[in-house]
Amino acid sequence: MTVTLFVPCFVDLLFPQVAISAVRLFERLGHRVVVPEGPACCGQPSFNTGYWGNECRDLALQVMQTLREAEAIVILSGSCGAMMKVFYQELFAKTEHAALTREFAPKVWEFSSFLVNKLGVTDVGARFPHKVTFHDGCHGLRELHNQRPPRELLAKVQGLELVEMGAAEICCGFGGTFSVKFPAISTAMAEVKCASALDTQAEYVVSCDSSCLMQIQGLADRQRKPIKTLHLAEVLAQT
Repeated sequence: MTVTLFVPCFVDLLFPQVAISAVRLFERLGHRVVVPEGPACCGQPSFNTGYWGNECRDLALQVMQTLREAEAIVILSGSCGAMMKVFYQELFAKTEHAALTREFAPKVWEFSSFLVNKLGVTDVGARFPHKVTFHDGCHGLRELHNQRPPRELLAKVQGLELVEMGAAEICCGFGGTFSVKFPAISTAMAEVKCASALDTQAEYVVSCDSSCLMQIQGLADRQRKPIKTLHLAEVLAQT
């Protein structure tokens, strides 16, 4: 099938290797990948900051119109996926575009959920001989209820040992503008996350959200903690 890959701004600007890994994986599985040249931002920063007016709606409408004809829209972020699949409907409720959001939402898939729940694939033929722990991003977990798919995928990776951390479901403290507005709280939350990951003695922290991983890796680097982070797509692309 044709996979339309929506590359979020975080990935586009800071972690392009995540998108490249996803393209390699889908092509290895026999799918055609299309990456639109349209907007890379889903509008979540303005939405989360309270700017629900034209600042956010204009961008969200542009995203939906650009991707309207797509067969399946895959997003490398649970956070952005929740914005497009869940919060667009809230943003445009009781407006002339409400029907468009209802038509758009079923086409939107978070990366791991698309592989497991849409394609029915859990073994992608990956090999990654390392000890790994998984971090659940807040929106992927609480809005998309996406706890099972990434773990099913990791469980089938050859050589990979998955060990759960105690704080897997606890927020890393990033939260977009939250980390800017409340840096002390954000840092304290990241310290809990890093300590929990270190307790597992895992070599890598893996997640479906590059923004969470940036927060975790940033604190680990500053405190010289032996933590390495990877997006799930980067692990699954390994052979």
